[in-house]
Amino acid sequence: MKESSIRANGHGIRIYSLNTVVVGTGAAGLNAADRLFSLGQTDIAIITENLKAGTSRNTGSDKQTYYKLTLAGSEPDSIYDLAKTLFNGQCVDGDIALCEAALSARCFLKLAELGVPFPHNRYGEYIGYKTDHDPKRRATSAGPYTSKYMTECLEKAVKQKNIRIFDKMQVIKILTDKNKLLGLLCLDLQNLHDPDKRYVLFNCKNVIYATGGPAGMYADAVYPFSQKGASGIAFEAGIIGKNLTEWQYGISSVKPRWNVSGTYMQALPRFISQDKNGGDEREFLLDFFADKADMLSKVFLKGYQWPFDVRKVEDGSSIIDILVYIETCIKGRRVFLDFRQNPAGADIDFSTLSPEARDYLEKAGAAFGKPIDRLLRMNEPAVEFYRGKGVDLTKEPLEVAVCAQHNNGGLSIDNWWQTNIEGFFAVGEVSASHGVYRPGGTALNAGQVGSTRAAQYIAANRKGDAPYIEEFIKKALPAIADSIGLGGKLLSNSDTVNEIWNRAAKRMSRFGGIIRSMEEIVQAAAETKNELKSFKEIVKISSYRELPRAYRLYDMLLSQYVYLRAMEDYIKYGGKSRGSALYTDKDGIKPYESLPDVFRFTLDDGTIGDMVQEAMYRNGECEFNWRKVRPLPKDEDFFENVWRSYRENGNIY
Repeated sequence: MKESSIRANGHGIRIYSLNTVVVGTGAAGLNAADRLFSLGQTDIAIITENLKAGTSRNTGSDKQTYYKLTLAGSEPDSIYDLAKTLFNGQCVDGDIALCEAALSARCFLKLAELGVPFPHNRYGEYIGYKTDHDPKRRATSAGPYTSKYMTECLEKAVKQKNIRIFDKMQVIKILTDKNKLLGLLCLDLQNLHDPDKRYVLFNCKNVIYATGGPAGMYADAVYPFSQKGASGIAFEAGIIGKNLTEWQYGISSVKPRWNVSGTYMQALPRFISQDKNGGDEREFLLDFFADKADMLSKVFLKGYQWPFDVRKVEDGSSIIDILVYIETCIKGRRVFLDFRQNPAGADIDFSTLSPEARDYLEKAGAAFGKPIDRLLRMNEPAVEFYRGKGVDLTKEPLEVAVCAQHNNGGLSIDNWWQTNIEGFFAVGEVSASHGVYRPGGTALNAGQVGSTRAAQYIAANRKGDAPYIEEFIKKALPAIADSIGLGGKLLSNSDTVNEIWNRAAKRMSRFGGIIRSMEEIVQAAAETKNELKSFKEIVKISSYRELPRAYRLYDMLLSQYVYLRAMEDYIKYGGKSRGSALYTDKDGIKPYESLPDVFRFTLDDGTIGDMVQEAMYRNGECEFNWRKVRPLPKDEDFFENVWRSYRENGNIY
């Protein structure tokens, strides 16, 4: 790594020149750096806004899942079978599915070796269980904090190698020249007061982007508050988006942000809503369900079927999500789970429940008492988790909403996780490796596989020094000046960032969440575009200390605009309701007659399930392309031929 400096726009700017910069310190980013170093690529550094922030380190569920190849028992499995499961999730490129399957065991066992406490039996088998969209028992878990353990173990490995970490550094511009990477412009969050230390440049040959999903777009999100994402500036740099319409949403607590899946629902809590002032409390599920046993059975199923799935509105548990959405997003009320009393305030006749719910609760020894009694019986740590966050479920209700949980789309990648910009790789949730449906826990595997693939490709094909500093500055200076100039024009006596952010995030949750209509999406996109066009006029900050949030707002609005336009284009292409999104259709069906007409929809019939939507942001507008998914590869697998290619330098890369 070489260090130099320049002056631009009245600022002194440090420049670091090196081969590869990893952006992000979640499980994917840390693994990328660790893999690069182990492969001999040591001229690297990590950039992070906050080493202890991000989704990997600060999120989980009652039993956070890691999905992988079967590594126990007599049930047959194969890499190709796993790849087919991933591929069958619709809109998934086959080569990426095969890579995620092929490297799943290698990446999982590395984590186990690093100390992630995945459970195994006395013979060493990593026993699995079935998760959603999983035909086999491929799932495993280290408990509520699986991804946190992964991140901590990988951080330890990185620090043992003395890989340099630039903490408190925010990327605000991705610098490119045509379709090639130049580097990154960053804010030094520890030196915002000093104009000669405020901005930092990284001149590099490669970037591995591991910034997570664009969580800041939504007001209702289960992502930790420290997770904002940085997809907008990637679109601005010309990086293509893919499957941007595909998200996962589910019922989650608001404070703290946490999935209320599994036993939180299987304990059969009482759903209550209040007006904004805390009055007019009522059990709104009772207003909808004529049959109390049916209501309780669907609440129980919500534990298994946690993500909202439009296919499960009528015959499954996703009607619960819709009813919560109506209370919060349409009526403007607040919704709570109350574990202190049974629904309707009466004892439950467990014999009336669906066989699945009744048998489960009886086998768990939990067919008795109040919701808190059942929850303590089945999963006491689930109660202790909230108590540790200041919420005592034995004494108070838990506020919830239908929240954005995971973006299945993102930046488009090839099978080495490289984007259309040469030298720019996207790994983890920011990359679009998933489609419409995915088995629970695949995101953790995808992040480890993608970061491994990117590191392998860089170590094989993209070694060497960064470009000469003079060449870098000549090509990058106009974009650097433009980005720094943007920040300077926002200084004022007032501060409007929070007001604009909150308005935009609420708009996205209302119109770009689980319920989407063409008219409202078009309106929301137009409002977002106007905010971007007038950004320098409407966004004001009172001091340079507010620059980080202003640049984040710009990134968030860019993301919102591209994502909303992708939803609009999806409808125009003929897309119907699928995955975690209900697209309203006045000529469609209404699963329950008592629902408002806005919930009429038509299920997607799978005819475009083998198509991928790609989005390009250019000159303030979006362009879209639809293509066939890349099929599952069926390469030559004769050993001697593969061995020869492997021996011949670089052939497999």
